[in-house]
Amino acid sequence: MRPPARRYFRAMQIRNIAIIAHVDHGKTTLVDKMLRQAGAFRDNQVVEERVMDSNPLERERGITILAKNTAVTWKDTKINIVDTPGHADFGGEVERILRMVDGVLLVVDAFDGPMPQTRFVLRKALDLKRRPIVVINKIDRQGADPARVHDEVLDLLIELEADDELLYETVFVYASAREGVATRDMSVTPESLSPLFDAIVESIPGPPNDANGPFQMLVSTLDYSPYLGRLAVGRVERGTVRVGQTVALLSSDPSTAAELSRVTKLYTHQGLDRIEVSSATAGEIVALAGLEGVEIGLTVSDVDQQDRLEGIAVEEPTISVDFVVNNSPFAGKDGKFVTSRQLRDRLYKELERNVALKVEETDATDAWSVSGRGELHLSILMETMRREGYEFQVSRPRVIIHEGPNGERTEPYEELMIDVPEEHLGVVIEALGPRRAELIDMRNPGQGMVRLRYRIPARGLFGYRSEFLTDTRGTGIMHHRFLEYGAWVGPLTGRTRGTLVSMETGVVVAFALFNLQERSTLFVKPGDPVYEGMIIGENARPGDMDVNPTKEKKLTNMRSKSADEHVVLEPPRELTLEGALEYIEDDELIEVTPLSIRLRKRVINTIDRKKISREAKRERERTLS
Repeated sequence: MRPPARRYFRAMQIRNIAIIAHVDHGKTTLVDKMLRQAGAFRDNQVVEERVMDSNPLERERGITILAKNTAVTWKDTKINIVDTPGHADFGGEVERILRMVDGVLLVVDAFDGPMPQTRFVLRKALDLKRRPIVVINKIDRQGADPARVHDEVLDLLIELEADDELLYETVFVYASAREGVATRDMSVTPESLSPLFDAIVESIPGPPNDANGPFQMLVSTLDYSPYLGRLAVGRVERGTVRVGQTVALLSSDPSTAAELSRVTKLYTHQGLDRIEVSSATAGEIVALAGLEGVEIGLTVSDVDQQDRLEGIAVEEPTISVDFVVNNSPFAGKDGKFVTSRQLRDRLYKELERNVALKVEETDATDAWSVSGRGELHLSILMETMRREGYEFQVSRPRVIIHEGPNGERTEPYEELMIDVPEEHLGVVIEALGPRRAELIDMRNPGQGMVRLRYRIPARGLFGYRSEFLTDTRGTGIMHHRFLEYGAWVGPLTGRTRGTLVSMETGVVVAFALFNLQERSTLFVKPGDPVYEGMIIGENARPGDMDVNPTKEKKLTNMRSKSADEHVVLEPPRELTLEGALEYIEDDELIEVTPLSIRLRKRVINTIDRKKISREAKRERERTLS
């Protein structure tokens, strides 16, 4: 008979690890294979790929957005595994997860080597004294060079000032996550992931095991159950927690009084399932139910000895946008939640889980400033809200300006890493010049690709991704991460082309678009509804042009050779949230609804826009004179 769950988990050794890496280096695929080989699935169980990416947005985009917990049992050791995001915009998820683990698996592509996010996550792990195991993944990839990548990782450790003990004791494992094999010695043909599991058990230190002290835990993340409400997830730092126990919730501010709650349910992880247990001791990663008002960063402690743990420090956001109540002529047609109160409540609710996000009130009663780590970070929030039925408008992104030690303006800079074919190298370097990018390093590792590393103002990247893909014919790869705050570089060149703006409200007609497509790139197709002030395309020249996309062909009894010519239209450019954020200017907004993404002018009336344009022109002339 199997012993009770409580004694089963107490008797086992525990290892807590997080899997960290740059985006698309194979973290989630590696977790899939670890789960399967450790017996988390039945032999005949059908499991889809990237099983940890359970969020619909994650499956669609092929990236990890939210950190997730799982656990496997290897021999007599339980290994708690946390899969973390690889994109720099979700670094806030990585930073708080590292607080509840004792070591990390740093996954590095055997072809790409260390990338910008690799440097970021490794620095965070070293700052918290977390021991890394380096997994050089994709050794079966064409062009892979594990020996070169091994040396590059060591160079990165030296650059990040890792101590000598860590440098000499860092374990390297060579793996193919897709094939589910790993080895410590490249001369040995790998057969399974056993060498990786053994390295985790041998190299990662065990968690704190003070099971007899008063209970203490830091809330590192939150989960939600439709039956139990919020679940506080974290590692038990000290003592034992039991179902029915009364605990104290402590904020990082010592002047704030503690709130008392009772633990109604207690869970640990095994495979993809939560296992309900009656108690858990120090070192175990648990989920607690029943804690009212629990938030990330709070300490859950014994009532009689209320000791606070250090809160979770997350780097400040660098980019902000305004979320505005939708006031377009089509407002309220698609969305379920459209009022200012509903929008405000949803934004502030997001702060409970998204610790890297900031929401601030503005002078307007229908607008809120939302700050995040990057355009992808903000666009994921927008996409999630529109799928929930929210309708709103978004302004152009702007960087968050800080004041330097001498009162000067400073702005965020990004480290930009570009892999580009040699034939497109010239056009990429030329395009980055006006964006005030500084070339730090250029390498040619072979395979026909050149690697460029730049220091560039965050503003300089607005709108560059689509231009980059066009310049490189879709063959280039770019990644960037926050680097530092530096001197303000002054005004940068914005969009070089104007827009086509509808001057009528109605339905788009093919005849009208046929006459417009020769001088523009269209965003709409026949049958789409449009309103006055809505942007329907990109002008081939600078400056905006007011057009009538609803104009129909006049019908007469006269016949001519060209009267019945066939109307052939090019497919319109599909608007995505990321693309729209990159594209718009200060006088424009993105209208986001559950069914549509539209671009519009802030001032929709054509005559009013012309008046504002004339006044701005006069003001410029007055300033120059």
